[in-house]
Amino acid sequence: MGSEDGAPKDGSGPGFAVRRLGPGDIPSMRALNALFGRAFAEPDTYGAAPPDDAYLADRLAKAHVAVLVAERDGAVLGGLVAYELDKFERARREIYLYDLAVEAEHRRRGIATALIRHLQAHAAHRGAWVVFVQADPGDGPALALYDRLGTREEVLHFDLPVGARPLP
Repeated sequence: MGSEDGAPKDGSGPGFAVRRLGPGDIPSMRALNALFGRAFAEPDTYGAAPPDDAYLADRLAKAHVAVLVAERDGAVLGGLVAYELDKFERARREIYLYDLAVEAEHRRRGIATALIRHLQAHAAHRGAWVVFVQADPGDGPALALYDRLGTREEVLHFDLPVGARPLP
């Protein structure tokens, strides 16, 4: 049985429940950002200049942004952020799983898998044809998880600066 966003109604696992955040879930979003800062060892990126509540509520209200959390007793144990990308070559969309993390003390309990399964159900409901994610070559646990759940493609990732720069 699915929920209104297409994800399984029972998005739970042993000792936790998975749900999609909405515009009224600012405290949970802030907790997830703090978790990302710890998990990725980037506390400044995720906490030094936090956006205001209105900004977060606006982003959480967007249909093309999916923020999922695994919680127990109101505490965020893990979560993910994904973005829909509408394509031009065909009338379809892809979903980019941008951030995924689980608190260190709650890892290896099926939380990341449950979050991804919930995202896959959401993607199907939204008419997406694929969910894709990037992982760093040295991140063994992430690579093992994604190898188990999908098909690996070897690609290179480039960060391009923003703004006009003179050509060489």
